[in-house]
Amino acid sequence: MNYDRILIRYGEISTKGRNRNKFVEKLRKSVRIALAPFPKIKVEASRDRMYVLLNGENGIEIIGKLQTIFGIQSFSPAIKVARDVESLKQAALQLIQNLYKDGQTFKVTTKRSDKTYELDTDGVNQTIGAHLLKNIPGIKVDVKNPDINLRVEVRKEAIYLSCETIHGAGGLPIGSSGKAMLMLSGGIDSPVAGFLAMKRGVEIEAVHFFSPPFTSERSKEKVIDLTKKLAEIYGSITLHIVPFTAIQQAIREQIPENYSMTTTRRMMLRITDEIRKNREGLAIITGESLGQVASQTIESMYAINEVTNTPVLRPLITMDKTDIIKIAQDIDTLEISNRPFEDCCTIFVPASPKTKPKREKVNHYESFNDFEPMIQKAVQEIETLVIKPDTEKQSEFNGLF
Repeated sequence: MNYDRILIRYGEISTKGRNRNKFVEKLRKSVRIALAPFPKIKVEASRDRMYVLLNGENGIEIIGKLQTIFGIQSFSPAIKVARDVESLKQAALQLIQNLYKDGQTFKVTTKRSDKTYELDTDGVNQTIGAHLLKNIPGIKVDVKNPDINLRVEVRKEAIYLSCETIHGAGGLPIGSSGKAMLMLSGGIDSPVAGFLAMKRGVEIEAVHFFSPPFTSERSKEKVIDLTKKLAEIYGSITLHIVPFTAIQQAIREQIPENYSMTTTRRMMLRITDEIRKNREGLAIITGESLGQVASQTIESMYAINEVTNTPVLRPLITMDKTDIIKIAQDIDTLEISNRPFEDCCTIFVPASPKTKPKREKVNHYESFNDFEPMIQKAVQEIETLVIKPDTEKQSEFNGLF
């Protein structure tokens, strides 16, 4: 018997109250985007469950796609059965016969959402179990550790049978938590920060600072490739490439060397905030981890944050570098991040950057140069790209989930 649908369980969405439908709709959109290459499928969503009707499409490929979608706790390939007992018994028998191998054990697990059904939970378990024992020679029951767990879900419209539960990506559907700008360098940390923000339902647009001729076209390609990896989760991501050369040169000329890193981060944050306003975002995401480098001390963050009232989200703030690298490996960005092409964050690095900069000092140094016209010029000259994943070489996130 071929499965005709996939039953999707919501997980965290199920804890939502009156606004649950908003989250369900966001998840449905994510599923439809991910399954766009399968034109025959149909997605049906209710308050408690979602179904992907296969209509002859490749179920194995669809399962691989569903495993990367945030908002799905688990899912099961399933068949839909009429609510009469004889149809239920025959469908269960046919399903188990297709899976059973000599010596295997089974159990029946029933979830009776519709309490009006003629059999109660024990009744369904006993009726199906007896029918299987009678018609499949050698099969035995093992309620603790069965080889086959036949799951029966009794609902008002039909009964659904499945034998496999596949873990999903968890989290919340992308877009359900609003939009934010991801400050995307070419390093290891920021793509991981973007991934984790997306897992919490944030729709991201990436912002990259490009400083030719000090940074090469290869460093730009590197960031585009990182964005492609993140785009595999949702179908596409907008990338804003900011011309940053003039501002970096002005900082180098005007700001004392040990404060140049602090001012550089402040200028980046101001520009990103301008992009956020133009794109109707609600927050800024960075790949900072507390104490990892000189600009990521709590004193540095305090001095840098002064330039904006916008929430700055730091998903990696308490993580060790080894933890971050592990996630980068899992989402297939580590190799790209390790390509030896410098970005603007790694050029002009002072020999002894200030680890505990003072707001009053950095404001004093910046007061001798009007950076605002340069910031506005950079914003006006941004190159905006819509990045889609490579269709010929899709990465597999399954190991992470």
